[in-house]
Amino acid sequence: CVATMVIRLTRFNSYLLGGLLAVALMGCETTKSKAEKEAAMIRVHIEVNRNDPGQNEVASVSRTAPIELTVKKAPFLDEAQLTQASLVDSHGGFSLALQFDQRGTWLLEQYTAMNPGRHLVVAAQFGEKLAETRWLAAPLITRRISNGLLTFAPDATREEAEAIARGLNNVAIKSGNQPKPKKEKSKDQ
Repeated sequence: CVATMVIRLTRFNSYLLGGLLAVALMGCETTKSKAEKEAAMIRVHIEVNRNDPGQNEVASVSRTAPIELTVKKAPFLDEAQLTQASLVDSHGGFSLALQFDQRGTWLLEQYTAMNPGRHLVVAAQFGEKLAETRWLAAPLITRRISNGLLTFAPDATREEAEAIARGLNNVAIKSGNQPKPKKEKSKDQ
């Protein structure tokens, strides 16, 4: 009778352990799938003169020391042309690097070649259900950008910038601009 009781306790403990392990693994998978579902949108506008209020809007860039710039309402680049977004450590801080596809590269080259001395004004939507909308940066055009790589220091915390990059990469994967990451095989396979 005592031996049966011990066996049942052992079975109970293994069931309990298995259940706790399953819950822990589900928690990890939920976090992973949540990160895979994150999305972000990016819009790159060009600074223009204030002469046409119907086609232009005012962008207030930087939350700590706002700069108001008049930009064309319609962006010339967005996440549809984006192939990859990444965070780059630079000058004691970080930058957001956006790599565009061939069409995006041509557009970026055309706009930067024709508008030296003006600003590219970058806006993003990110967060849960794209609830956060912000003007991220206004880098000055000092040269023609012919490689399709736009790098700037965003008005965002590192966590926000990581979420933006992750969301943009997820959108690039869904749109076919970036290959799907290969799933890692477990050691048992």
